Amino acid sequence: MPTALPLPIQLVWLIPLYGFSGMVLSLPWAAGWIKRNGPRPAAYLNLLVTLAAVAHGSWILQQVWQLGPQHLDFAWFRAADLNLRIGFDLSLTNLAALELVTGLSLLGQVYALGYLDKEWSLARFYALVGFFEGALAGVVLSSSLFMSYFLLEMLTLSTYLLVGFWYAQPLVVTAARDAFLTKRVGDVLLLMGMVALSAWAGSMEFDDLYAWAAEAHAGGALSPLAGTLLGLGLIAGPMGKCAQFPMHLWLDEAMEGPNPASILRNSVVVTAGALVLLKVMPLLRFSPLAVTVLLVVGTISAVAGALVAIAQVDIKRAFSYSTTSYLGLVFIAIALQQPAIALLLLFAHGLAKALLFMSVGSIIATTNCQDLTELGGLGSRMPATTTAYLVAGAGLVGLLPLGCFWCFGLMVDTFAREQPFFAAVCLFTNVLTAFNLTRVYRQVFLGPPKPKTKRAPEVNWLMALPMVSLTVLVALMPALMARIDTVPGLASFSLPTAIAVGASGLGGVTAGALVGLNTFRSRSMVQPLRALQDLLAFDFYTERIYRVTIVAAVAGLARLTDWMDRTLVNGLVNGIGRLSLDSAEGLKLGVSGQLQAYVLTVMVAIVLLLTSLLWLHG
Repeated sequence: MPTALPLPIQLVWLIPLYGFSGMVLSLPWAAGWIKRNGPRPAAYLNLLVTLAAVAHGSWILQQVWQLGPQHLDFAWFRAADLNLRIGFDLSLTNLAALELVTGLSLLGQVYALGYLDKEWSLARFYALVGFFEGALAGVVLSSSLFMSYFLLEMLTLSTYLLVGFWYAQPLVVTAARDAFLTKRVGDVLLLMGMVALSAWAGSMEFDDLYAWAAEAHAGGALSPLAGTLLGLGLIAGPMGKCAQFPMHLWLDEAMEGPNPASILRNSVVVTAGALVLLKVMPLLRFSPLAVTVLLVVGTISAVAGALVAIAQVDIKRAFSYSTTSYLGLVFIAIALQQPAIALLLLFAHGLAKALLFMSVGSIIATTNCQDLTELGGLGSRMPATTTAYLVAGAGLVGLLPLGCFWCFGLMVDTFAREQPFFAAVCLFTNVLTAFNLTRVYRQVFLGPPKPKTKRAPEVNWLMALPMVSLTVLVALMPALMARIDTVPGLASFSLPTAIAVGASGLGGVTAGALVGLNTFRSRSMVQPLRALQDLLAFDFYTERIYRVTIVAAVAGLARLTDWMDRTLVNGLVNGIGRLSLDSAEGLKLGVSGQLQAYVLTVMVAIVLLLTSLLWLHG
């Protein structure tokens, strides 16, 4: 490690530890060791260490902006010829993602103080958020595939614990279990790819892996089958973390957790998974099939996620599916070798989606209701929440001048030259997202008030402050994007592209404004249309398909294994045991107590043994 680097850069290893230290500091209250006061001191300590992480990351970002990208590594474990090191890649991209993670974590923790004001286990929530933040920061900065995988596993564990925060509810326990097991599928496949890479490349550092991949690809070191399996294993982990088809159901079920955790899960967790995919993308040169799979998965997730979102009546699920949809567009951009556009979309979507879930959480906290059909007339009663929703919605779709307009413009203009189909996918996704946001806005904020919204006040200042702050950030997103040097220019796409993107956004808004929202006839009386509504509302019956295929197959295999264990294995062992007991019962009848009889029996046995040996060797 160079000693001439500024001290903040040399101490970069502290940034993941800030989150983990917040978890440790919360333990006395979370475990009930301190009972004389409430759990709020744990929240305040976590806010302090997260603020330190934001300040430290900003300081490093300024230094790297002046000095250029840096790489640091520190000795971790050394024994014999084993030398493990922890590496950090300090690029502008990684540090911008770090600021996104720590900044949204800080705002989310302030928001949680108001949202979970009466929660008896507030300290446990902040301990889990600290664990969550530390793992996320480590994933963003890690320069090693091994450390990235290790931290992704910690992220999976923290997601499981946060989703299952209210563990007394059976539905919450089921959701946490399903989220954990679904992501484990991708993690196991990623582990297989990582083990294979460690054997072939001899190093887990991304720079070393890139150099090995270039040499191996040029020399044909890997067979097509090995390269294909390696590529599929490497993309499986990010697919699970980003809730992409067919491992997308966990994000919807994770909405059972507290809303402050949903803010981070729908913004920075999926961003971290996409960043890992960006880091392993140079290793996919061995597998054109893996790139094709990324395109197929991204297309299905983008279109199907947006379609399913428009049929949901639960307000959180209506927007969790849109997260899957937008990450599908990110996968398409990464597969088409457009990392700069993918990063822009990640940042623009992360900020806007976090603000959107803050406004959704404010609605839930005020009304204790998530059903869209029971909400209405909140626009005049909750002005800060309404403004946050409008800015977040405008920031998510291709409406001038907010962030995603420029992202969609760059994507459509770039894809239209060589891959017009994917340009059409982007525009179609934009239409459906705008439609979904508009219909939710009409149902929640417009119209006459419903029984659950007649007395709904604006949220307390602890929830309003981060929501208003993030509203300003989302509004300033185009100015922030203009300062990113990896983009050739936000106005670099053509006027027809700008018109197409703007028209798609306006078309979705218009359709959402004109569609009928009669809650008493929310399901059409026309059978074909009703079947289509059910198809989308139940996510194309994906869960039922899994239940009658994969789940049924695993359950059948388990029953077969249980039968074999009980009937064959136990039967054989029990049979041998019974034979031994029966033999012993028979032998005991021949015991006479006369020593000469025993000696005669032993001599006869020895003579028979020697005779048989001589016969065999003769």
